[in-house]
Amino acid sequence: MSVILIIEDDKDLRGMLKTALLRKDHVVLEAENGREALIHFKPGVTDLIITDLLMPEEDGLKVIMKMREIKHDIKLIAISGGGSGGPGSYLDLAKALGADAVYSKPFSVNDLTAKIDDLLKVEQ
Repeated sequence: MSVILIIEDDKDLRGMLKTALLRKDHVVLEAENGREALIHFKPGVTDLIITDLLMPEEDGLKVIMKMREIKHDIKLIAISGGGSGGPGSYLDLAKALGADAVYSKPFSVNDLTAKIDDLLKVEQ
């Protein structure tokens, strides 16, 4: 059982991800933006973070940088629809900043949960 933090401003997507992760027996923490996530982040508890990149009150790129400073070996997955410029450049930046995996919205939840399983197996 792993603890996963979902940082996503879209309530419906956050709920869908939470449901999928709970079905796989993970403990799920939620934040609706990067600022909230950074305030409540517990480095000794959280195993993996899924973060949107474009959010109000602290974007996902800053979250990735700050989370890496706090816990350098945290597993990070970045997701983005990319706004008007498309997701590619943001996802490339996320990867360069240390995201272990990146997904462009819309994505397959099954692909994402399989990647989470892979990332968490490496840790155990």
